[in-house]
Amino acid sequence: MRFIIADEFYEQMKQMDTHTPDCYVREGEYLHHMYIDGVKYTVAPALIDCIKQAEEEGDREALQHLLLHKVHYDQLYRDAINRGGLEGVTLLGDAPPDDDEAVPQISNPFVPRQPARTEDLGLPIPFIYDSILRTIYTRGQLTGSDLSNELCVPLSSISGVLSAMRKQTLVDIVGQKGNSGDASFIYEIKPGKGTSAVQDALSKTTYVGPIPVPFEDYIESVLAQSIKKLVVTRRSIQRAFEDLIISDTVYNEIGPAINSASSIFFFGFPGNGKTSIAERITRLMGDTIYLPHAIEVNGSIIRLFDPILHHLVKAEGDQAIDSLLRRSDFDNRFVRVRRPTIVVGGELAMNMLDLQYNSVGKFYEAPLQMKSNGGILMIDDFGRQQIRPMDLLNRWIVPLEKRYDYLTTVSGNKIEVPFDQLLIFSTNLDPNQLADEAFLRRIKFKIEIRDPDESQFRKIWELVCKARRVDFDIDGVNYLIEKWYRPIKRPFRMCQPRDILDQMISIAKYNMERINFSPDLIDAACQTYFVSELKKNFGSQLRTN
Repeated sequence: MRFIIADEFYEQMKQMDTHTPDCYVREGEYLHHMYIDGVKYTVAPALIDCIKQAEEEGDREALQHLLLHKVHYDQLYRDAINRGGLEGVTLLGDAPPDDDEAVPQISNPFVPRQPARTEDLGLPIPFIYDSILRTIYTRGQLTGSDLSNELCVPLSSISGVLSAMRKQTLVDIVGQKGNSGDASFIYEIKPGKGTSAVQDALSKTTYVGPIPVPFEDYIESVLAQSIKKLVVTRRSIQRAFEDLIISDTVYNEIGPAINSASSIFFFGFPGNGKTSIAERITRLMGDTIYLPHAIEVNGSIIRLFDPILHHLVKAEGDQAIDSLLRRSDFDNRFVRVRRPTIVVGGELAMNMLDLQYNSVGKFYEAPLQMKSNGGILMIDDFGRQQIRPMDLLNRWIVPLEKRYDYLTTVSGNKIEVPFDQLLIFSTNLDPNQLADEAFLRRIKFKIEIRDPDESQFRKIWELVCKARRVDFDIDGVNYLIEKWYRPIKRPFRMCQPRDILDQMISIAKYNMERINFSPDLIDAACQTYFVSELKKNFGSQLRTN
């Protein structure tokens, strides 16, 4: 709680043009809060005046709200008096946050320890045998160093295994490349017993690549890097969304939703930036996590790292040296990636949420929700998938409630996997038509993304013009609104300034002229952007039954 007791701030509050709804008891009534640098304060002089007004009007609802503030204020006031008085004091309660709170806070960063010995791999010895055999068979003759790089483990962690495999006549040293000791020995499959062992290894799976990490290590990594460790503040939200025009009301709803690390339901008319908001949320997840290439579960392999969905962190500039040094410090069976953000739309099918078994390679591909652990999974255009909305929603009931998911292998075994992500549903349909009350209760935050008002619409035009390096013309925007919006009460949408300006740029290029806000260019763009309200008959109609 923060109370401002200085009268000059009361005057400043009254002179401000706009306040968010949460600054009042009810919208537009009993103003007693103000924001300064993104921090909310209760203005004590305003609070006293509001209490007097509510008492005069007999407004019991308002009094309940205001008097609770007064109880807290009186406690802080007495504490300040007991500590020596109020001389020179302008603020009671919590101190203002420092500038560090403008940056999302992450605690306890996880770094997977590099395995030094065979035991550190955490895998059964026969599994390691098979991995080495498949790698040498697929890649051909390999030095100890090359084999180490292929498996993404230090040579020290497999040298003992290689010695045992030589004794069992599974592999043999056929030469030496360089003078690096064990690292320079060249290995190949030994005919006979080795060839038979390779065939047995390939019958289990043809997977070749970084040797998997044990499932227990994967769970440990997810919990240690949990998205729940991410803390965002009002300041960090505003910084991440600085290129979007969003009301303070929406800020106040989005921030706590992110901190919940649970689930969000964005709904509203199309074109108002639901997807853009979800993309900006990823800016708040600017840290990185360690993700295993693959996981071993009861002898089966699940491939987790996806080069299309996961973005590797590349070393640049001064960070390059640090990155090279760190590479020897962590388990290279993991990769360092940005917290994942996976967006799926109408193409989403139910089987994409299950383990995908490769019947040829005999290994699994992790489902979307497993690949998005530690980050965001967004179901865009919810309700327009090929599967029924309720079927999709029912699939999420257990993960949302329990924070874990059950995946089933082809043999029927169930695997309990952490469900650690911010799950976002986005739709331009009525949520009440898509889901029942029981399911909506499980989605913690339901946030409506509303149409911009005229003032916000004009600000969006300014931002879009700046981004496109086009001179902003307020008179041109006035013309656009007066001709194409006001006469038919066309609603404003967040996307329209960007879309219309892009149309204008394309037309200007065609006309071999510089982009400007001439009425001709505006009209030409709008004629091809907006669909006429007039009904037309083109000789055929859409069947509705």
